[in-house]
Amino acid sequence: MSDATTHPSDWRSELLDQLRALIVEALPEVVEEVKWRKPSNPAGVAAWSLNGLICTGETYKDKVKLTFAKGASLDDPAGLFNGSLDAKTRRAIDLHNGDTIDPDAFRNLVRAAAELN
Repeated sequence: MSDATTHPSDWRSELLDQLRALIVEALPEVVEEVKWRKPSNPAGVAAWSLNGLICTGETYKDKVKLTFAKGASLDDPAGLFNGSLDAKTRRAIDLHNGDTIDPDAFRNLVRAAAELN
């Protein structure tokens, strides 16, 4: 049995770890917490903040979702936001297995979100 079969969440946790590293590179002073633990999600939700919530990171069966609390107010010249586009305040980046993200554009988005706080 392959690792992918025994550990189907590996790509999601690896991707979330890569995004976590980019967030810390963009904002070394960022605070990461685990919030909203519940029986249906005992691991909770990763949440990054600096003078207010910047974004959350969640893993789902088919994707990793980064939701920016004030994403609707952010310029997104690289077009990273592809989820929650109809929401009034938040915006999300949904990444599926094999997807990549422009690291410079992502770090810039994280910095802009922190500045908005």
